[in-house]
Amino acid sequence: MSFKKFTAGKIFDGFQFHTDKVLIVKNDGTFEALVPLSEAGEDVQTAEGVITPGLINCHCHLELSHLKNVIPPHTGLIEFLCSVVTKRGFPQELIQEEIEKAESEMYQNGIVAVGDIGNTADTARIKSRSKIYWQNFVEVLSFTNEKADENILHYQQVAKELEQQLLHSSAPHRTVLVPHAPYTISPKTFEAINKLTKNQVISMHNQEHPAENDLYETGGGEYLKLFKIVGLEKSPFPITGKNSIRSVLPYFNNGQTIFLVHNTSMKEEDIIWANDYAAENNIKLVYCLCINANLYIENKVPPIDLFIKHHCHIVLGTDSYSSNWQLSIAKEVATIQKHFPHIPLETILQWATQNGAKALRWENELGSFEKGKKPGVVLLKNQHTVSKKLA
Repeated sequence: MSFKKFTAGKIFDGFQFHTDKVLIVKNDGTFEALVPLSEAGEDVQTAEGVITPGLINCHCHLELSHLKNVIPPHTGLIEFLCSVVTKRGFPQELIQEEIEKAESEMYQNGIVAVGDIGNTADTARIKSRSKIYWQNFVEVLSFTNEKADENILHYQQVAKELEQQLLHSSAPHRTVLVPHAPYTISPKTFEAINKLTKNQVISMHNQEHPAENDLYETGGGEYLKLFKIVGLEKSPFPITGKNSIRSVLPYFNNGQTIFLVHNTSMKEEDIIWANDYAAENNIKLVYCLCINANLYIENKVPPIDLFIKHHCHIVLGTDSYSSNWQLSIAKEVATIQKHFPHIPLETILQWATQNGAKALRWENELGSFEKGKKPGVVLLKNQHTVSKKLA
């Protein structure tokens, strides 16, 4: 069997850096070995930059790709959400065209697996022929208990349609119902999702804005503007006197791995509480950072140092083209470096590779250069802002 051989200034294997080494992979992409340059023989391809395993995008909304450059930056989260809700009336042909462009962009940029949020099955056709691994998070929106059963049934049909169209796809995929956020899910809906997702990987937007806490603490706040758009004159959620994460995380106790996404307004005491709750109630928490989306929407960054301090499992995402300038995990890495220069690149690359693969439960195939895996080979260059698929 023939092999491909690559070397660069540094090779990151998913855990640590190596220098003066050569990466050897089989033609089908299976990792073979990492050997000293002196032992590699001929036909070694030399690149400038850092070679890494394929990158993992743990949070994306591929179906919103048609909103690229539609919503301006720095509107603030509430205005942004109102724009997303009111700007979905695009021709299906355009939606499909932009989805296809975005999927191709991610693949060429070295993204090998995606945790993808969707309210529809619009992405099914593109995913059916994609080489990317897809964890499909079918995102439930259900504001009231009265509509809970009806809404769950609707999103189960969306999930079924996705699965049917992906039945013969070549790349691995999974599909699961997930809650959108504490400000769009009623108690009865949370309870139903908990029952339907035993031991599965799910996702929930968490504490993107202080107003999310206001809903549960007082029943007021800026989200009332969003509710009016969907026909609600007041908050439909119970006033608990607690903030959002403490009000809704207790709905889950069924062995799930839960991606908490964005977390820009999460405080240290909430991180401690959430981690303690998870340890005591048979769930695992993953903290997904989408720093460029946070900057695009509110010009804020998440409290990354607190997540590191409390040994949180951190992964990276891009969010969607409605809230980002590009769908690039390399750019997410570079932006974290810019705003948190004290965090070692080695650590951030772990979040972008091995941590993401483990969180999505694909660590046996992806995330690191280890014998028998096919993780993909990616080159990061230009201060890690550009990525290119090598193999």
